Amino acid sequence: MARLSLSSVTGYTSPGPAWYGTQSRVTDPGPFAGRLDAVPPDLAAMQATARQLVFHYRAGGDYAENGIDPGRIAEIDTRYADAMLARLAELAGPPLTAGRPARQRLVGCCRDFTVLFLAIARHQGVPARARVGFAGYFVPGWFVDHVVAEVWDAGQQRWRLVDPELADGHTGGSDPSPVDPLDVPASRFLTGPRAWRACRACEADPERFAVDPDLKVPGTRGWPYLRHILVHDLAALTKREMLLWDEWGLADLDAEPSPDQLALLDGLAAATSSPSLTAGQAQELARLDGLRVPPVVTSHSPASSTPVQVTLRD
Repeated sequence: MARLSLSSVTGYTSPGPAWYGTQSRVTDPGPFAGRLDAVPPDLAAMQATARQLVFHYRAGGDYAENGIDPGRIAEIDTRYADAMLARLAELAGPPLTAGRPARQRLVGCCRDFTVLFLAIARHQGVPARARVGFAGYFVPGWFVDHVVAEVWDAGQQRWRLVDPELADGHTGGSDPSPVDPLDVPASRFLTGPRAWRACRACEADPERFAVDPDLKVPGTRGWPYLRHILVHDLAALTKREMLLWDEWGLADLDAEPSPDQLALLDGLAAATSSPSLTAGQAQELARLDGLRVPPVVTSHSPASSTPVQVTLRD
């Protein structure tokens, strides 16, 4: 197999950052677009709004103490922003910018904070995209799987990492300094491709990359999970914001990559970690066998004991 690189991916459409300022199938608010008008066109306001719309199903606290029925964990499989906004409207009538108690928030995870943030930002025409990777600011000595946003900073001509879940002044991990949720340092959040490359270069221990250090489920740490997150990040770069427990192609945790597939993954990591990657190049990469998101994916939801086949929206 020829080595995959940016030079071998032409990016024939070559859309600029503005392409990320339009909604995806996932982030389209549909009939609830009007509710997003209440959010000021300000990065801090958009982040603050998204931050108080989701109750994290594992890290949010005790369900009973927050008045949440444990059966609501099924909400974590809410895939599309219009359905998220519909549920939020059922839970509380006030504007999205109004503070709401935990029981009036959608039960979800980091991916859902980010999807709602993207819906808000793109509604304002702000170029924003999801990045899937690992945060080093939660558990000391570990990189925990996480989904954040990148917002195009036109003034600085760079993508800025924004964590829609993080409160101001957050501290955690091995570095005691606070994390700015509106400009997360690249050293504290490793995208899937950067994590893959660091581990392949023996600069990081793959066993320190996990869903949760206390979770012992096979495939939820180390090389299988690094591969899973690497492929998910490519999907996010093409505006396919998947559930973290979706599997397909080389994102299948049980897959055993061949030498050719490992070479493909190495090339993918090199290409998608490059700051010069264009949306068109990401789209071309996402058409390759093993990387392409099919019409039906297998979803291993934490809310279910058995995997299900999910047909995605066209």
